[in-house]
Amino acid sequence: MSQPLSAIVTTLNNAATLGKCLASLRFADELLVVDSGSSDATLAICAEHGARVLHHPFAGYGPQKAYAASQARHRLVLLLDADEWLPAETAAEIQRLLRGLPEDGGAIAGWRLPRREQIFWQYQAPGTRLNRYLRLFDRQRFRMSANPVHAAPEVDGPVGEIQGCFVHDGEPDIHTKVAKINAYSSGLVADKLARGSRWAKLRCIVYPPFFFVRQYLFKRQFVNGWAGFVQSVVGAFYVFLKYAKLDEARRRRTDA
Repeated sequence: MSQPLSAIVTTLNNAATLGKCLASLRFADELLVVDSGSSDATLAICAEHGARVLHHPFAGYGPQKAYAASQARHRLVLLLDADEWLPAETAAEIQRLLRGLPEDGGAIAGWRLPRREQIFWQYQAPGTRLNRYLRLFDRQRFRMSANPVHAAPEVDGPVGEIQGCFVHDGEPDIHTKVAKINAYSSGLVADKLARGSRWAKLRCIVYPPFFFVRQYLFKRQFVNGWAGFVQSVVGAFYVFLKYAKLDEARRRRTDA
C-alpha cells in the first residue's frame, strides 16, 4: 500500500505559473495551497485543480513554508514553489518510492531532487550539473533553515536521492533575473550584519570570479551556450552585490 502524500505550495499572485505546478501534482493525496493575499486568478486556479486553500499573512519565506507543512494532513510532504513543476517521469518515480515505504515511513527523513532551471530563453541542456534540493520529507522530522531569503527544508535523519528532476520556470529574461538578485542581495544584508560576516571587500574581489568559474566550468553551464555564460556572469554579480551592500551598510552604521 502506498504511503499518502501531501503536496504543498505557497502563493501570492502566481496565476502565470501555478496551473502547471498544480497539474503536475495531481497524483498527491492532498494538494494544499497556502495563500498570502492573491488578487489575481491564483485562487480560481486552485479551485480548478481541487486544492485545499488556507489563507495566511506572509510571515517570511521560511516561516510561510513551515506553516504550510504544519497544516498538511499527511506525514510525507512534497514542497514546490508556484513556479516549479514535476515532469511525469519524476511523479512516477515518487509514486514508486511511496509504494515501497513501510507504514512508519522508514529511516530516511527526506529526499533530494535535482532542479532543472529555466535560464532566460531556454531550459538547461542535458550535461549541466544540476543543483539538488530537499523537497520530499517527513514533516515530523522537518524544519526550515533560518536564511531570510533562501530558506530551505532541513531534516533530522538520513537523506535519500531521487533521480528524476523538478523544473523551475524562473526568470524568463535578464531584466527579471537582475531585479530578483537586487532584491535578494538587499534582503540578506541585515542577516549578514547580525552574523558578523567579515572581509566584505576582500570577498567582493575574490569570490565573484571564483563563483563564475565554478558555475561556468564545474557546473557545466558552458553547455547552455550564451544563456549559460550570461547566467554565470549574473550569478557572480549577485555574489558581488551581497558583500558590496554589506560593506555599504557597515559604512552607514558607522557614520550614523
